[in-house]
Amino acid sequence: MSETRSGRRSGGRAGRQALRASTAVDRVPFLTRTMAPFEVLSAEGLELIEHNADTLLEQVGIEFRDSPEALALLRDAGADVDGERVRFPRGMCRQIVQATAPRTFTQVARNPANNVEIGGMNTVFAPAYGSPFVSDLDNGRRYGTIEDFRNFVKLAYVSPYLHHSGGTVCEPVDLPVNKRHYDMVYAHLRYSDKPFMGSVTHPERAEDTVEMARIVFGADFMEEHTVILSLINANSPMVWDSTMLGAARAYARANQAVLMTPFILAGAMSPATVAGTVTQTLAEALSGMTYVQLVRPGAPVVLGSFASSLSMQSGAPTFGTPEPALVLYAMAALARRLGVPFRSGGALTASKLADAQAAYESTNTMQPTVLGGVNFVLHAAGWLEGGLTMGYEKFVLDHDQLGMWHAFARGVDLSENGQAIDALLTNEPGTHFLGHPHTLANFETAFYRSPVADNSSFEQWSLEGGIESARRANPIWKRMLAEYEPPPIDDAIDEELREWIERRKASFPDSNV
Repeated sequence: MSETRSGRRSGGRAGRQALRASTAVDRVPFLTRTMAPFEVLSAEGLELIEHNADTLLEQVGIEFRDSPEALALLRDAGADVDGERVRFPRGMCRQIVQATAPRTFTQVARNPANNVEIGGMNTVFAPAYGSPFVSDLDNGRRYGTIEDFRNFVKLAYVSPYLHHSGGTVCEPVDLPVNKRHYDMVYAHLRYSDKPFMGSVTHPERAEDTVEMARIVFGADFMEEHTVILSLINANSPMVWDSTMLGAARAYARANQAVLMTPFILAGAMSPATVAGTVTQTLAEALSGMTYVQLVRPGAPVVLGSFASSLSMQSGAPTFGTPEPALVLYAMAALARRLGVPFRSGGALTASKLADAQAAYESTNTMQPTVLGGVNFVLHAAGWLEGGLTMGYEKFVLDHDQLGMWHAFARGVDLSENGQAIDALLTNEPGTHFLGHPHTLANFETAFYRSPVADNSSFEQWSLEGGIESARRANPIWKRMLAEYEPPPIDDAIDEELREWIERRKASFPDSNV
């Protein structure tokens, strides 16, 4: 009896999953939203936030630490510099950013078909970023390795719903800290041909990223085109440190894009209110974007916001709660008013497992992400444990949800076929539509088909083993990796890139700082 049931489980569940996975999916390089962004503040409310941010910049200011060059640039532009504290005359930051920062820009991929447009009505999904740990059902939670890093680059590459390769998809702790960026950037350039993010953990590592990209894309090409995106975080509250400023400077000088993102846990790193957090986020981001525009006017810059609430009981960050969603909606509107692209959102959760908590918290952050009009979505797949862990099964489950958001973002089809008026007029009352020609012509593409979800009856689900979602996701990521084929690359360019990396690695000793 058990062998019979085992056989039926394999033929049923596995067969349906294989059918769904083999269904052709339209791959798009980025989403173009069709619906107006959802707003939570009136024009008067947004103006009040902008006024308060200018007051904060004028009266308190921002510290630019250990960066004489930044202080000199800001002083020459008209800021009041007192030691490392920089105060900005009211309206100065807005004027500088609006004068030169592009409203939208193209990040060029190694494969031009994968170029992304960042800004406007476009949304770009990128995987999670920065986790020191990885987890899967087979091996549990463990430190990430370069093999894990390459795996997630490959998974993002084969996904039709992730438009971007991302950056530090996990930390490869099996490599020296001061040299691991070479292997990470090489993985993005070799195992994917989607756009990618560069290293920011030291200014020299940012410069290394630029040099590697020049080998692949050409130095002259990069003077006129953006091929690298970088994540620069403020040291909130109200501080930019030398590491972040130096990395931002390296990318801006090379005409590469910079995400200037305050990283805020509200209640600890900002006031414990939505309006206060929004005000501080805007002030910090404005000051950072001003610096970038002074380094190189016209360098692509993105206003970033990463705001989470804090548990007042434990001090731990929380995700998927209402207040950060309100911050996101407000910041998205402020970015549109400023005229720059906006980064925020993701499938965020504090859960340690790909469980119900992970599902609802991730959904509660992805919904405002899409409805609010975020242009670049970091942490769209794989995020667990407040960002400490990159999960293989979580990646697959998030990937499935991103597919649903692709379908949602297309909006309501009002074509002749979408209206279905002929079907409505020719179908008799009381007669179902299952056999109607319109249904037969549309049934394969009418609705999103999840490769993970089980929609069978309870009896069928039980008969096939009662498998819960994470266990259903486990063989999917394995199949994605097994079927992965690397994108082509010019052999001479690849050889030059690898030789350059080896020379650089050999030129200084390993270090874990």
